[in-house]
Amino acid sequence: MKRILFAILLVGLSHTLLAQNDKARQKIESAKIALISERLGLSPADAQQFWPIYNEYSKKRRDNHLEFAKARKNFNPETATEQETQNMLKLGREVKEKQLNLEREYSDRMLKVLDSKQLMSLQNAERDFKKMLLNRLDQRRAQQQNSNEQLRRQNNERMRNKRNN
Repeated sequence: MKRILFAILLVGLSHTLLAQNDKARQKIESAKIALISERLGLSPADAQQFWPIYNEYSKKRRDNHLEFAKARKNFNPETATEQETQNMLKLGREVKEKQLNLEREYSDRMLKVLDSKQLMSLQNAERDFKKMLLNRLDQRRAQQQNSNEQLRRQNNERMRNKRNN
């Protein structure tokens, strides 16, 4: 019975975490859209043309990255053969080449909507957003470590108090 309750609790918790991840992703995406929109200063007509192109580009870029991430996840350099290692290096080059081709193709498409200064602003906005996101993640990790350290100290103090009483 305890095992069944524990399994139900785990399933419920995993669904909650997945929902939170979706909400977090949506918040991040909304913040990115806001920053890019602010930096580019698009007219409503330009925004209507720009966002479908940019969203398509972002999806293809993400898919390209995930393809390599999956292969890398299954790759163990400690046990890989020489051929497997060479295949992984080749795949890495192919992914980078694909990324460069995507940038070329979509830069050309975006230049039909944006001027060159706006395209540069887009690239800077993406880079700045990534930096901001990484900084926030670092801050959260540091806060989490501080919280964990405080909890450890409190638990140690409780244990000492129990032993002394």
